[in-house]
Amino acid sequence: MKDIFSIKEAIQKIEYFCAYQERCHEEVVAKLQTMKMDSNEIDQIMVHLIASNFLNEERFACSFARGKHRIKHWGKIRIANELKFKNISQTLINTALKEITSEEYLETFHALADRNWESIRETNVLKKRKKFCDYMLRRGFESNLVYDKVKELENSGQ
Repeated sequence: MKDIFSIKEAIQKIEYFCAYQERCHEEVVAKLQTMKMDSNEIDQIMVHLIASNFLNEERFACSFARGKHRIKHWGKIRIANELKFKNISQTLINTALKEITSEEYLETFHALADRNWESIRETNVLKKRKKFCDYMLRRGFESNLVYDKVKELENSGQ
């Protein structure tokens, strides 16, 4: 990789970077810093990217939420935490979470829960319950959903 980029070259490279997939501001700034751009140049490039609609935090947050839920089967808590980690505002996080319909959310939750419950090969009921709850909570699903589901699964297994 080249050591020094002109602003024009950097813009071209970063436009491609942003066009490839949605990016948040933090990712773009980090990429520009690895390209050894100074803060004035970074600000100039960021303004260009936002004005040219290559960079849009709301679009990024919505895309991120939809993708992580549909592909990785993450719950809303985990998605919100990951977006916070990327310095996305709470308003945008709330907007992004509205992208996931409650029907789709519950369908994913129940399918994942059933599949996970069946896959746990533990004879001790308490250990099985703990493994199940830990897994579902790690995935970012709400604790009340998880605990209601574990009761339902335990009762259906008897």
